Amino acid sequence: MTNIPGGLFLLIIIGMILYSAIKILREYERGVVFMLGRFWRVKGPGLIILIPGIQKMVKVSLRTVVMDVPPQDIITSDNVTVKVNAVIYFRVMDAQKSIIEVEDYLYATSQLSQTTLRSILGQSQLDDLLSKRDEINIELQKVIDKQTEPWGIKVTSVEVKNVDLPSEMQRAIAKQAEAERERRSKIIHAEGEFQASKKLGDAADVIGAHPPALQLRFLQTLQGITTDKTSTLVFPVPIDLFDPFLKMLEKNKKK
Repeated sequence: MTNIPGGLFLLIIIGMILYSAIKILREYERGVVFMLGRFWRVKGPGLIILIPGIQKMVKVSLRTVVMDVPPQDIITSDNVTVKVNAVIYFRVMDAQKSIIEVEDYLYATSQLSQTTLRSILGQSQLDDLLSKRDEINIELQKVIDKQTEPWGIKVTSVEVKNVDLPSEMQRAIAKQAEAERERRSKIIHAEGEFQASKKLGDAADVIGAHPPALQLRFLQTLQGITTDKTSTLVFPVPIDLFDPFLKMLEKNKKK
């Protein structure tokens, strides 16, 4: 073996010690330092110096974590089986608790999110699950955040992404939506007929109070018909129009 000069060997040893003693933490990282197995302090960011063999450091990221919750088979309160997945946003607020209070905070948060998703959505009806998504998201966020607080984890948001329905349920919902649109159409049509009948009643009252108005309306209708020369119409003529002529004939006969 080649003999290593004593000075070079000493430099190698010093280099190894410095490499294991000096750590650099980024702005979003914190180091949980243990001294002889006991928690000492949280350090960072920047340059960190550790005592080799005595102090150990565990890095923790403080950035927001975006975690997908795998699809869960859920039976709603009205006995409909659906498959639901979600996404959860959270971050570490207390680096010490995230390392000491739980073995793996990422895995623990994921498992807690799955069980909470099944529990909360299992208490909801299918219609609420489809129409009250925002309220369900807020409820999920509150429940999960309350349980992760002892771990130093802050859950900022939970979003239900997809709700997969069985094919027969999709057809039933489509029929229900079609029936609802037809119901609204009939209601709108009935309201239009009601308003039109009220207006016709008001017009009849006005014409009844002013008989000459009926004759004027008749003449306006005749004028509109004469503009169309492609059709032949038989139009009843009110006998009231001939009253003046009949009265003149009677006067002439009396003379």
